[in-house]
Amino acid sequence: MFETQSGRAISAGGPTLVAVTEPTAAAAATEIPPQVPPQGSRGSGPDVPDAPGGSGVSGGPGGSVAPEGILRRQAQRESAARTYARALPIVPVRARGLTIEGADGRRYLDCLSGAGSLALGHNHPVVLEAIRGVLDSGAPLHVLDLATPVKDAFTTELFTNLPPALAADARIQFCGPAGTDAVEAALKLVRTATGRPGLLAFTGAYHGMTAGALDASGGAPGVRVTRLPYPQDLRCPFGVGGPEGAELSARWTENLLDDPKGGVPAPAGMIVEPVQGEGGVIPAPDGWLRRMREITAARGIPLIADEVQTGVGRTGAFWGVDHAGVVPDVMVLSKAIGGSLPLAVIVYRAGLDVWAPGAHAGTFRGNQLAMAAGTATLAFVRENRLAERAAVLGERMLAALHGLACGHPCIGEVRGRGLMIGVELVDPDTGAAAPSLAAAVRQECLDRGLIVELGGRHGAVVRLLPPLTLTDEQAAAVLDRLADAIPAAARRTH
Repeated sequence: MFETQSGRAISAGGPTLVAVTEPTAAAAATEIPPQVPPQGSRGSGPDVPDAPGGSGVSGGPGGSVAPEGILRRQAQRESAARTYARALPIVPVRARGLTIEGADGRRYLDCLSGAGSLALGHNHPVVLEAIRGVLDSGAPLHVLDLATPVKDAFTTELFTNLPPALAADARIQFCGPAGTDAVEAALKLVRTATGRPGLLAFTGAYHGMTAGALDASGGAPGVRVTRLPYPQDLRCPFGVGGPEGAELSARWTENLLDDPKGGVPAPAGMIVEPVQGEGGVIPAPDGWLRRMREITAARGIPLIADEVQTGVGRTGAFWGVDHAGVVPDVMVLSKAIGGSLPLAVIVYRAGLDVWAPGAHAGTFRGNQLAMAAGTATLAFVRENRLAERAAVLGERMLAALHGLACGHPCIGEVRGRGLMIGVELVDPDTGAAAPSLAAAVRQECLDRGLIVELGGRHGAVVRLLPPLTLTDEQAAAVLDRLADAIPAAARRTH
């Protein structure tokens, strides 16, 4: 079982689990503790937030900050498309490790982690040191796609961590600042290399917000992409789930591609997430992912792995595809590879590199600060075996949440891989997704000093994406607050 911050034990629904060791000494030593909690705080231990109503503090470099005015001006000036700001009315002024401190003096455990981009948490010392090193060196910050020592170091470290079979014959393309830019580059790459326009993607997918990336995502308004069933247990499209559901999904894909009347000519590529993130934290079964590799390889269809959210140790392996032993033709990388700064690349087999010079370009391909921060992050994750740590701690957290689900029928399913965890909330009577309950849980978590986000087809999945530097004590605090929030939200919505 998992003893939480309050001392309550959350049953894992099985044999008592052996305590997980803390991160390696190197990882633990670099975690910065927060400032001393204000008087009256209920927080205890490292990175544990204050109770509601904590005393105010000066906010940020400019001194005292009035959060209400900032939030009001944001609502007046910013686009209606803003998202996180609506559910998380926080004005962050400081952050370190797992903790965000708001201008009102409250501290929060951040299990959103920049939508997964903060592999080492906020302001990790190795990241700050790398950024300061570039700033102090006098190196240019903007160099388009010119070669620099900083870029060379980043590429070398990235290739060191790639699946060896890909690294041995790989090319890298620096796309621009965001993951969606990398997806666009990957789609353009395989269409150029194959001369084919079509694309295979999966129900529930999310690949970004630009036009081509949206076409490949599950919510595309106009379908120009062949949509294939993504296997899952709770809401299996074939009604069976498990290995049988995954096998049916693979058979459907194979039959559709080989049916001369199926309406699907040979496509330019197949794009898949090793774990669907926005789709509801649904891991791809390893055997199924291997079948997708076999199916695409046999038909000369490049396989694109979207590792934007799953990469750099998040799932308990350095890359999500590593669990299945799959080597894709193209990997789409962003978020954590920039060490919290904007950076996106694609890495692909050299045989696909048929672009003419300038065929795919962009102004901000040479962000030296992001490359330095990314190098430091990749090396720290590798040297301190944080992927392995995420696997062990994530398994323990999932077990504790499975135990919690036994006492709460509103929890339809607990799922995930490593420190990419989802809890789907349902109507206990019908089993239907319960988005209003999920929204209430998110608010109850926020009231308790815990930041989570929602996902899934219906917005009914509470998602946890803590940094890979998460300690046992912090994990217990996260579970404690979530275990309090779920029944409180259930009472509120009934």
